[in-house]
Amino acid sequence: MPHRFNANRRGKIPKQKYRVSNWASYNESLRRRGDLTVWVSEEALGLWRAPRQATQGGQRTYSDLAIEICLTLSAVFKQPLRQTQGFMRS
Repeated sequence: MPHRFNANRRGKIPKQKYRVSNWASYNESLRRRGDLTVWVSEEALGLWRAPRQATQGGQRTYSDLAIEICLTLSAVFKQPLRQTQGFMRS
């Protein structure tokens, strides 16, 4: 109990608060945290982009395979989405 003995006489130091003012830079730094090199097979790279759709609406950029790989790696390494995004971008 020695750490509580002088607790009422100790000076209290307030916790510093850091406020983010540049969100674009902050998000990019979180993405860069997950920077790691991963080799992907040529077969998977061929299926990485989504095929063009014949129907109206926005064109998808990534295939279902690419999204599943990203979510699987996110679960394996227990990373948030932004860090997984940087991981896959690298």
